[in-house]
Amino acid sequence: METRERLGSRLGFIMLSAGCAIGCGNVWKFPWMCGQYGGGGFMLVYLLCLLLLGLPALIMEFSIGRAAQVSPVHMYQKLQKPGKKWGLWGYISLFGNVALMAFYTVVTGWIIYYFYQFAVGSNEDLGFEPMLSSPGVNVTFLLITVVAAFVILSFQLQSGLERVSKIMMVALLVLMVVLAVHSLTLPGAGEGLSFYLIPDFSKINGSVVVGAMNQAFFTLSVGMGGMAIFGSYIDKEHSLMGEAVNVIILDTFVAVIAGLIMFPACFSYNLEVTAGPSLLFDTMASVFNHMAGGRWWGTLFFLFMVFAAMSTVLGVCENILAMVRELTGWNRPKGCIVCGVVIFLLALTTALGFSVIHFQPFAEGSTWLDFWDFIVSNNVLPLGSLILALFCCNRFGWGWDSFMAEANAGKGMKVRNWMKPLFRYFVPAVILFIYLYGMINFSWK
Repeated sequence: METRERLGSRLGFIMLSAGCAIGCGNVWKFPWMCGQYGGGGFMLVYLLCLLLLGLPALIMEFSIGRAAQVSPVHMYQKLQKPGKKWGLWGYISLFGNVALMAFYTVVTGWIIYYFYQFAVGSNEDLGFEPMLSSPGVNVTFLLITVVAAFVILSFQLQSGLERVSKIMMVALLVLMVVLAVHSLTLPGAGEGLSFYLIPDFSKINGSVVVGAMNQAFFTLSVGMGGMAIFGSYIDKEHSLMGEAVNVIILDTFVAVIAGLIMFPACFSYNLEVTAGPSLLFDTMASVFNHMAGGRWWGTLFFLFMVFAAMSTVLGVCENILAMVRELTGWNRPKGCIVCGVVIFLLALTTALGFSVIHFQPFAEGSTWLDFWDFIVSNNVLPLGSLILALFCCNRFGWGWDSFMAEANAGKGMKVRNWMKPLFRYFVPAVILFIYLYGMINFSWK
């Protein structure tokens, strides 16, 4: 049997886990959801969901990954008691990760396209709709994304994924701070800050809570083994609550800074903050086209976006690759070729869904992207987090004592016994309630 690969350092683990969490969820999806759901109120509910639901789920996912020492496709099977059937969720995790890449790689391609257009000075005529309706642009930049990811992943873990992630994450954090400071100096920035940071409680309703919970799980990649795989690559030197807190702090920092870059700029130039998915593209491109030196600020902004998006693509594709290799016994290069081809073909549905392959799964105007996002954000992530909580905290699963022993192995912050009701009852009950509420009130038609 092949020896399990290891990460070279604790910093590598934190940067890799945070890199998987930090991505389009923080800097594409979080700001537009925040804009659509009323700004500060959404931010408040989102932070509460991260603390009360996201943190416990992340600790549990790291724990079963480190205890099992296998990929998510087999981790439940390895830890379950004889005669139980938890292993099925491992295969659903694999499907969920592939479904995520079926649209995430396309969005990453859009970001690389915008970066390229700003870098070469063709930013004046950029538009989100023209880009969506161009099959050539979508397929070309999807291919670039998938090839780049699997070329990096074809190298061994420490020399490929870990090294690239450390460099990208440090560059990402530096670029973000520079852009945020610049945005805060714009005229009218104060109004944008007020909208973003001061909650308007009248705008908080059930839809805001559902959106905030789904976004918390989406941004942390918990519920389908996105974090468990990195747990399986580390030793027992540090306890897992502290590691989870570190990842959440970095993840939240990036999401908050993304809003500090975007909302002051939107209010300064009287641009629509409720633009939805095009907020990052049309609105921010317009901001840069209005400002002095905008081409270079835009190039920097979309470079940071490329780093953020690619860090997640690499993290999730590593997860898919690990699961497929465990099921087939393939080496890294062969696994990379097969996984890359499958993901590219599946993602063509999203890439061509705005121009050639018309599919309207839900309300009028919905597309393949909405279909894949619905599977992942509205179903696999929350239900996966529910399964995690039930498995880790009950005798019919792995059990509270086994979970606590694994989570607390090593030095650092510990899970305490008084937290058991939070993990065992509060987390699954709230997830189930919000999930059902979201399904009942979803815009099906």
